[in-house]
Amino acid sequence: MRDSVYFRDELHRRFPVAAAQLCEEIDERYRAIAPDVAFARGSANPMDRRLDFCSYFLATIQVLERHGESAETIRETCLAVTRAYVQPRNAWQRWLRRLPAKLMGTPATALMARVMQAKTGRKGHDDGFLVQIVTSPSQTNGLGYGFDILECGIVKLFQKHGAAQYVTVLCEVDELTSALAGLELVRGGTLARGAACCDFRFRRLASKR
Repeated sequence: MRDSVYFRDELHRRFPVAAAQLCEEIDERYRAIAPDVAFARGSANPMDRRLDFCSYFLATIQVLERHGESAETIRETCLAVTRAYVQPRNAWQRWLRRLPAKLMGTPATALMARVMQAKTGRKGHDDGFLVQIVTSPSQTNGLGYGFDILECGIVKLFQKHGAAQYVTVLCEVDELTSALAGLELVRGGTLARGAACCDFRFRRLASKR
């Protein structure tokens, strides 16, 4: 998996003695899971494309659990990998990350919403995502943009492989990526915790001077 270096770096930092064995086992487990998300690479729904990366998370979680690591250690490891992965590498990437937040509440919001609804409002595969874009200002803290995940490919994948209890770790990732975009994620519930949908609503974070 192309981005496995982020996992390897963290595993070597946390488990220096066992890291080589862990990485080998994770790669083996990932290869077993990969056929279940092969559809994601060519899916018409761009949300599905994150499933390959998530399958490596799943492999990592299952191997660490098999080695007797606690749920909290697994959570901390996954979040550390995510923090390293999502950090912008330069000023250009930082600007791009914050562009959607800058556009929210402007005339560009309606265009962004139409584009996203067209791409994510239909399933590319039964095991993938289904999203409903929300544009009502009264339901989106005045920004005119939010979305509900009605079906989550990550939940489906983790359930299929007996790891549903760990999906909430990846839900925490949404808070990290939102903050990098200059947004506070305001969410009432998630599918992983039994809600009818994962509701993504946002507020702008105060600008740092």
